[in-house]
Amino acid sequence: MQHAGIISQVRMGSTRLPNKVLLPADSRPLLDYHVARLRQSGLPIFLATTTEPADDVLAAYAKAHDLPYHRGSETDVLARYYETAQRYGLDTIVRVTSDCPLVDGPLIGDAVARYLAENNPLVYRSNSVVRTYPRGLDFEIFSMELLAEAYAHATLPYEREHVTPYLKTNPATAGRVIQRNEVWPGGDFSRFRITLDTPEDYEVLRALIERHNAADLPVTDLLALLVAHPEIMALNAHIEQKTT
Repeated sequence: MQHAGIISQVRMGSTRLPNKVLLPADSRPLLDYHVARLRQSGLPIFLATTTEPADDVLAAYAKAHDLPYHRGSETDVLARYYETAQRYGLDTIVRVTSDCPLVDGPLIGDAVARYLAENNPLVYRSNSVVRTYPRGLDFEIFSMELLAEAYAHATLPYEREHVTPYLKTNPATAGRVIQRNEVWPGGDFSRFRITLDTPEDYEVLRALIERHNAADLPVTDLLALLVAHPEIMALNAHIEQKTT
């Protein structure tokens, strides 16, 4: 039996929006929405934070919300993922980032079912190989076997920081890894940002959650909401995405 789980990387440090995951929307920290929506996947959730003192508050959050967690390197995020997966005995890893408060759990659960049905540890499945979803609904699914290989052999700082580039682009693995892309059947929504990286992103998320109950919407209704409110989505349309 495969042991699949979601590992969400989380830290308080941010160059463009410090302490972002605990900023409030409708009187709740945005991290609450992230966790609540992930729970709808039916998969266990693990927080991967850092050993920095600033992240003590996140360890306390994990304990208060009965979330297993691991603390590791701030910069070597690949090692943090590997250590978390190893500590909790995961065979299949779903990677998400905690700056996505509107991430969709059922979407992830369905993708994991497709991944497991292939029963192939060389498969990498994501909805960001070719984007049709907004930024902020991203997920990646891969095996412990691939994660361990990347952990052992990735040498570039970029590969260590962003976890999966070694699997997708390094000549040592790119020819063997089978990339599967999750495409939204209702069209291309990749122009929208519902991630949390800047003050403008925060303004968008607060408007969606506080005025339109976005945190309670399934993905189909959420995407329709983005289309229906161009005045909100224009607030962060100019933001350039940092590589993740």
